[in-house]
Amino acid sequence: MTAPRLDPGLLEFAIGLSERAGRLAADRFFTADFATAIKADGTEVTEADLAVEALIRGELTDRYPADGIYGEETGATAGTSGRRWVIDPIDGTRYFAHRIPIFGTNLALEDEHGVALGVLNQPVARQIVYAGRGRGCRIRTDGTDTAPVLRETPDLAAARVELVNPAGWPADVLLTLHRHTRITGHLGGVGGLVTGVVDAVVIAGSEMGFEDLAPLPVILEEAGGRATDLRGGPLLGGNGTALLSTGRHHQALLDMLAPVLPD
Repeated sequence: MTAPRLDPGLLEFAIGLSERAGRLAADRFFTADFATAIKADGTEVTEADLAVEALIRGELTDRYPADGIYGEETGATAGTSGRRWVIDPIDGTRYFAHRIPIFGTNLALEDEHGVALGVLNQPVARQIVYAGRGRGCRIRTDGTDTAPVLRETPDLAAARVELVNPAGWPADVLLTLHRHTRITGHLGGVGGLVTGVVDAVVIAGSEMGFEDLAPLPVILEEAGGRATDLRGGPLLGGNGTALLSTGRHHQALLDMLAPVLPD
């Protein structure tokens, strides 16, 4: 059964909500003193994470009270509609907490067919990447929308591969990518991928949460790229790794990494 195209009204609502949440996050980043705490899993959380998630939850509950909600900071709220919103209020809390302005606010919506929309907002960069199932992917910069531009690097050896949190990676994974591609640090993540800055993004170290990854499959699919875990399985299948790419070298990267991935 073919999944239906997303209602465009849902996508516009999600973009607007992400913009409001991003403004709150940026305001807290630039103007507020905030405390940072360590959660049980060892990751950081700030008062801004909680405030942004509360804003998003409040608007979702008012607009779509029958929908379920899952947020990184305050967990799950059951719904009755068969849909569920997934919130990462500040993606990159460590950057945020240390006043490094490369954090974002992420939002996704699941229905019975899978993830139906994804919105990634980097408020300091004034960039929003968004996509809806069957509606395409767009990049909004300072209020102007443009289409994705994917790199077309013909040779894998020249492909620019962004590494996410490489400090925790298995050494063989890092060395293999170093030998066979042009590895880089942060160049925008998915934003860099859909604007022609990088050919691929690899996440291989510590496990990522579902809320970190939920918006990515629909964004990459609608942009013309590809998103899997590092073994080629569904990105949201549960192992927390990711290979996000333009698609051109995706299988070659999977084949290259397969012998060096831990069991």
